[in-house]
Amino acid sequence: MKNVLIAIVFTCSCFTVKAQVKPGQIAPEISLPDPNGNNITLSSLKGKVVLIDFWASWCGPCRAANPGVVRLYEKYKDKGFEVFGVSIDSKKSAWIKAIQRDKITYTQVNDNGGWDASVTQLYGVEGIPATFLLDKKGVLVAVDLEGSNLENKLRDLLQ
Repeated sequence: MKNVLIAIVFTCSCFTVKAQVKPGQIAPEISLPDPNGNNITLSSLKGKVVLIDFWASWCGPCRAANPGVVRLYEKYKDKGFEVFGVSIDSKKSAWIKAIQRDKITYTQVNDNGGWDASVTQLYGVEGIPATFLLDKKGVLVAVDLEGSNLENKLRDLLQ
């Protein structure tokens, strides 16, 4: 009976636990198309401090956060900072329009699978916006930092 209960608990936990990249781990590779259809890899940014920013054009909180991310990018891009925007939009035209309206000039890629996108599963993203801050070696150092906390950590990593 005890073994049966252990098996049931183990089986249930396997279905409820969602993997998420944790601080200290190397960020899993992402390779997705940019607005022009060219595949861009996360690893191509190695050597820079990178903010992976999961978002979508239809997400109000994402769109409200975009100006702050754009401001940080403009302030620190010449010091070795890059943003890797990962959209989960299913409609390319809406994604492109949001990039233009929000004046986003940093790297943008799209996994058009929405919540079922393979990249959201890989990173364990359950809500957006979601951010993952990587050091120059591609190691995750923080998840979902915002505002001054994000900028302070970014400055530390760029030293």
